[in-house]
Amino acid sequence: MQRNKILLATCILSGSLAFGQTAVKKKVTSTSLPAAAVPVVSSTPVIEDPVLLIVGGDPVTRGEFESIYRKNNSKETSSDRKALEEYLQLFINFKLKVKAAKAVGKDTAQAFINELKGYRRQLATPYLTDKNVNDKLIQEAYDRMKKDVRASHILISLPADPLPKDTLAAYNKAMAIRARVLKGEDFATLASQNSEDPSAKQNGGDLGYFTSMMMVYPFETSAYTTPVGEVSMPVRTKFGYHILKVTNVRDAQGQVHVAHIMVKTPENAKDSVVAANKKKMDEISERIKKGEDFGQLASQFSDDRTSGKNGGQLPWFGTGKMVPEFEKVAFDLKNDNEVSEPFKTQYGWHIVKRLERKGVQSFDEVKAELKQKISKDSRSQVSRDAVILRIKKESGFTEDAKALNELITKVDTSFLSAHWKSDATKAMIKPLFKLGDETTTQYDFAQFLAQNQSKQPKESVVEALVRKSYDYFRNEKIIAYEDARLEQKYPEFRMLMQEYRDGILLFEITDENVWSKALKDTVGLENFHAQNKGKYMWSDRVEAVVYKSKDVATAKATRKLVEKRMKKGTSIEEISTKINKSSQLNLQTEKGIFSKGDNEVIDAVSWTVGISPDKINADGSVTFVEITKVVEPTPKTLQEARGMITADYQTYLEQEWIKELKAKYAVDVKQDVFNSIK
Repeated sequence: MQRNKILLATCILSGSLAFGQTAVKKKVTSTSLPAAAVPVVSSTPVIEDPVLLIVGGDPVTRGEFESIYRKNNSKETSSDRKALEEYLQLFINFKLKVKAAKAVGKDTAQAFINELKGYRRQLATPYLTDKNVNDKLIQEAYDRMKKDVRASHILISLPADPLPKDTLAAYNKAMAIRARVLKGEDFATLASQNSEDPSAKQNGGDLGYFTSMMMVYPFETSAYTTPVGEVSMPVRTKFGYHILKVTNVRDAQGQVHVAHIMVKTPENAKDSVVAANKKKMDEISERIKKGEDFGQLASQFSDDRTSGKNGGQLPWFGTGKMVPEFEKVAFDLKNDNEVSEPFKTQYGWHIVKRLERKGVQSFDEVKAELKQKISKDSRSQVSRDAVILRIKKESGFTEDAKALNELITKVDTSFLSAHWKSDATKAMIKPLFKLGDETTTQYDFAQFLAQNQSKQPKESVVEALVRKSYDYFRNEKIIAYEDARLEQKYPEFRMLMQEYRDGILLFEITDENVWSKALKDTVGLENFHAQNKGKYMWSDRVEAVVYKSKDVATAKATRKLVEKRMKKGTSIEEISTKINKSSQLNLQTEKGIFSKGDNEVIDAVSWTVGISPDKINADGSVTFVEITKVVEPTPKTLQEARGMITADYQTYLEQEWIKELKAKYAVDVKQDVFNSIK
């Protein structure tokens, strides 16, 4: 995983200064937020934060230093005076590098600005959501997962941007149908006659069983809160108004993992085709019963080629994910490896084999997944609405509906073709709403409309579109108002942003002056090696050959040839060829120059020129070593020790750079403030 730049800065401040030659390659991919990103609203009066040090004219507060120090040190060492003093020096070096980065304009580069903006969006998220609401939504979704609900519905649809009168008409229509149900008329019949869900003509509005996170949130809530056998009040979703009749609630089935074999049979197939396919499936079923492998038969005969390649295996599924007939058979199988009889669905004939089944997972197991799903689900708006309401109260939000109505009259049908101009509204400066000391006027919104208009269907209603745009515009302004004040409102957020800002700058400037420089400066690296050769020495080594024979007899024959080789210069290849004439497994050899630790066989023998005694291994093979030369310690070449030399060169460049920075920028430590840190 690539290294986060901010974590890299933390490593530097933890004292890990040597990153090696690959550090420069690291980029930011992590989106996880540190614990400090969770907002804690406190009524404690703000205490003035004294300046701890001044680096090149830039003041640094005690609070900033303490925040980073506590984060990067354990509780055991955080109060250690020596550790504190050592960390102060690391921190000064850190700030000197940041100062150097600013001096060359890295903090004004567009790439830096864009990257920091991206981080800020991530870090601000917890402050712009209601954690309590989110936690309740996650718990609610999990609690609902424990039950499956079966319900039918009747839909009275609405356009995407309805006028209030259209909404009222749809609501009244839904209420009238509900009244007929309550008087005793059949729900399914009314659904097939009145529902604007096309499937109702065939299913009488019956949606089958479903569970949490499968329906839009308002619909799901109505289904889970309406008693079995009763009919809900009309519930509004993005599709329109629904009335629901809950027909059953059961304990959740959990999930099942199955393999299947399918013989595809279209619903409109001739009787002869249906019969032929049924016969084919019966033959497959008989072969399974006789013990043939299900997976191989699926690979051979299943018309579901995707799963067939994998022995018929399908992904895990739960309630509502498969057609009802398939789901019922899969969940009715009582035991793992149990195989169903052939059955038919709208897709054709199937045989199912149960592989595994599991119940509802624990809350801890699914919490992260639910959190992710909720962030993308319509219920995430519940949390956002709670935040907006809080900001409204805190900022003294006021709104003028009359001013909005006045502006709406100035937006004509040219808005539908995205040609409307806001010029005629320049004089419209009445406040639409106020947030704290900020006022948003009619013309502000008119400009937003003009800049964000897009082509709409001709049948769209201008007023409805404008009102919908206004809701979005107002809410975004409210969130932006809060966002712009996070640094003032939450000291921990301000410090966190400072960490990220400095961390990015630190990465960029250190990359330029140390990591990339060490990789690219080949002349400098060579000179550094030449001046420090004594640091990169080979220890004692031996030039040797390891012989491993399959048995004692082969080892004896090999040893005789090696003894002759030492006298007559026979090559190792010639020995191998002769011994392995009948089998290439008779003798294995390994030749090279070895240091201690390179080869355990060589480590175990005396390092003197000659042939070691035989060692009989547990498997009956025999090993001995021929040492031809003891190599005295010699300096390693640059190529032989490049990784170590490059790391040391980076450390050298770092140290020299720090010396230059300390000579260039004055550092003034307020000792009395430092002494006050406990």
